[in-house]
Amino acid sequence: MHLDVRQLRDFYYRSQLGRAAQKGVRDQVVARWGNTQGLTLAGYGFAVPLLRPFLGKAERIIGLMPGPQGVMHWPADGPNHSVLCDEARWPLANDSVDRLVLMHGLETSDHPMALLDEVHRVLAPRGRALMVVPSRGGLWARSDATPFGFGRPYSRGQLERLLNESGFICSGATSALFFPPSDRRFWLRSARGIEKMGHRWRLQRFAGVLMVEAMRRDTAAPRGLPQTARRPLRVLEGVPISGAQPAWRTGTRPPVEDPANLHR
Repeated sequence: MHLDVRQLRDFYYRSQLGRAAQKGVRDQVVARWGNTQGLTLAGYGFAVPLLRPFLGKAERIIGLMPGPQGVMHWPADGPNHSVLCDEARWPLANDSVDRLVLMHGLETSDHPMALLDEVHRVLAPRGRALMVVPSRGGLWARSDATPFGFGRPYSRGQLERLLNESGFICSGATSALFFPPSDRRFWLRSARGIEKMGHRWRLQRFAGVLMVEAMRRDTAAPRGLPQTARRPLRVLEGVPISGAQPAWRTGTRPPVEDPANLHR
């Protein structure tokens, strides 16, 4: 179930808790990607708050927003970089994206395998995709006050298994949002310090958001049965030899009745 784009916009751009969450996740993206000069960046779901620091630095930035969610003009103070799309049909060429981030896209998808197939298609051979999902053991997945309380939360093992099945190699993982999802002034003022403490002490189990980075595995075996294992359905074939068997045993003949008894 996708949230409406207006709800996501109001949370990240018009609430203090949303701005704090945006800051906590975005800092990890910037630290992991570093210099993006000359690269093509894309975000799917509602990932545009994480792409803001790369405007004017990357060669191209595209914000992909799923149809059930809706789309908005982004950034508000410049030319539009966002586009409405189907989760399994992106208006991007094969091997065209160097860095890709998904936020509020994978956990709300009705067809996560089809979505990851599209990620695999558009990602460059040496590109990297970053999955941002609610952590199953975190407080943020248990609160309906934030967008991370909707959809399907993941553990690290579940997410890595899904990525491996979709043809990716997990190259790293981190976490974010160690402070509770509360709009009280004390927690908002302490958010930055709590984030630093959570990363320093490696308290991933208490984080609200899980971030797993993956690279494309081009040698991945296709899903489904191999061609040699497939067999046509016998119901579509003719039956050259009848499978019916006689009522008597092999090597014996049925008793012959006396014709005179047939008229009795």
